[in-house]
Amino acid sequence: MLVYHGTNADIDVIDLTKGTRYKDFGQGFYVTPDLSTAQRMARKKVDLFKGKPIVLCYELDESALNADELNVLVFPEKASTEWINFVSNNRNRYSTATHHSYDLVKGPIADDGVALQLGRLRLHADEAEQIAFDLQDKFLDQQICFCTKRSLCYLKKISVCELK
Repeated sequence: MLVYHGTNADIDVIDLTKGTRYKDFGQGFYVTPDLSTAQRMARKKVDLFKGKPIVLCYELDESALNADELNVLVFPEKASTEWINFVSNNRNRYSTATHHSYDLVKGPIADDGVALQLGRLRLHADEAEQIAFDLQDKFLDQQICFCTKRSLCYLKKISVCELK
């Protein structure tokens, strides 16, 4: 399966410690199966940090999603209560604890609209189910997070494309 990483500079060696800690699935290397999502992320990264918008293309060995040697979590493509709670825990900047021990996590991207709902969840912890229900009709782009070095063995860089 082809997956993409939108960034502002080419990456020769993936360094998991460079990723932001408080992202949807925690610190790791994020890719998406959707090229337009990666292009949007590349442009966003350039707006924030300068550089050039670049999309890195990788081949993902899909056996990683079922590999016995990896601890993998796969969420449904639509919002679920479990996904809402998982993302909320990982984005919690008030906690310094590691929120999970998965090697690989696959599921929806929490966009700005979802982020607003996560704020609602922090105020009313019992509303995760309602928030997931409210988001059922919303299209959510998909992402895969490589959280450990051993998960990266299933990812092979194929190309680098600089955007205009």
